[in-house]
Amino acid sequence: MFEQFLFGIEAAINGLMTGVMYSLVALGFVLIFKASGVFNYAQGVMALFGALTLVGIQEGQVPFAHLINAIFGTKITNFTWEVPALAAIALTVGVMIIFAWLVERLLLRNLVNQDPIILFMATIGLAYFMEGLGDLMWGSNIKTINLGLNQGMNETIDAATYEWFGYGFYIDNLDITAAIIAVILVVALTVFSQYSTTGRALRAVADDHQAALSVGISLRSIWVIVWGIAGFIALVAGVMWGAKSGVQFSLSLITLKALPVLMLGGFTSIPGAIIGGMIIGVGEKVFEFIVSASWFGDLVGFTMNATENWFAYVLALIFLVFRPQGLFGDKIIERV
Repeated sequence: MFEQFLFGIEAAINGLMTGVMYSLVALGFVLIFKASGVFNYAQGVMALFGALTLVGIQEGQVPFAHLINAIFGTKITNFTWEVPALAAIALTVGVMIIFAWLVERLLLRNLVNQDPIILFMATIGLAYFMEGLGDLMWGSNIKTINLGLNQGMNETIDAATYEWFGYGFYIDNLDITAAIIAVILVVALTVFSQYSTTGRALRAVADDHQAALSVGISLRSIWVIVWGIAGFIALVAGVMWGAKSGVQFSLSLITLKALPVLMLGGFTSIPGAIIGGMIIGVGEKVFEFIVSASWFGDLVGFTMNATENWFAYVLALIFLVFRPQGLFGDKIIERV
């Protein structure tokens, strides 16, 4: 019985770490929605594109190599150099900032004061465009990220828990790194949003575009800033997920797992994105453990492993029924 309890604790801790990874994606959604009222469907593809660009730059891959080879009959693949990790990260951040500028100049500038559904559909188109662009630039093969991040079991935690309980907990070093980075990001973004002049301008733009313009706030500058920051967050999320499971095009589907996180935490709360992710991560792991360890799990066998795929959405549905604004979102008040 005590051993089962320890298994449950280990599952909860690993779920907590996984939830932090979900939160990294949800942070980008919250930031853009909080500042512009746009639900950015392309956030997951931005994470994919950032990770693909980072790997391509680091390995010295020639952009659009297979397209160039198909047109001109050449056989180029890579430059004769590799870029150090820090320099590759800096260059990729620059690419994401340029992307933010292009989004504002070519897309958002023409959609000021449009209905939210129009802005949402624009981000869907942006997502498909970026996915195709990433395929053309860097290819569709699975890639690995090599940034020197420590991966595998944390031996210190394993040894300590074995000494205390007679059972060593398996906690991945990469998950610990992601948790630390997420904490730093959420603190920095909260301070930036609440106490900086630019952060207050972001909230003013979200409330009313025309009113913000009337008091001298540059809508163009604000959107470039917020999309640039969201691009950086997407890059961090893409690197963490890519290092964990490889950089592949299924990485863009992490958007779908971020949606229940947003429904729990609230679309306008930066801390809510972190806490919502933790609730989802811990909940799905613990629920799966409880079901698999029960008589019902023995009855249906391994098929109950699929609970991890639908638990988050069922929990989000419950929240939509009883608290649609989420735990930390702004309360919806309608006056008749």
